[in-house]
Amino acid sequence: MTDYAHTDHAAQGRADKARRLAAYVWQRGITGAELLALAPAVRRKLARAADTNPPSTDETWIATAALLDEKDAWAVRHPGHPAAVREHTDEKILWVKPAVKPWTTGPGAQS
Repeated sequence: MTDYAHTDHAAQGRADKARRLAAYVWQRGITGAELLALAPAVRRKLARAADTNPPSTDETWIATAALLDEKDAWAVRHPGHPAAVREHTDEKILWVKPAVKPWTTGPGAQS
């Protein structure tokens, strides 16, 4: 019996899905590391926002992160190219929350 997950057809499907996801995610300024750090539920919502059925394995997410890293490196080498411009970076905050700075006590702080 053939294991569908390890067929050439399945590998091509994962690669196609990774490209679709990477195209959407890159436009939002999300890095490969940030993508992989997202909770699985957030990644599923992100895939749906990209009009893509959420991947069922991490293999596709890892491939997507690699594509994001490749595109980032390419964009650095070609800063004047129109394809190196992200158009939806304002949406990053919807997916990747900035770190919260802890309260600090400093000069003039009351305890």
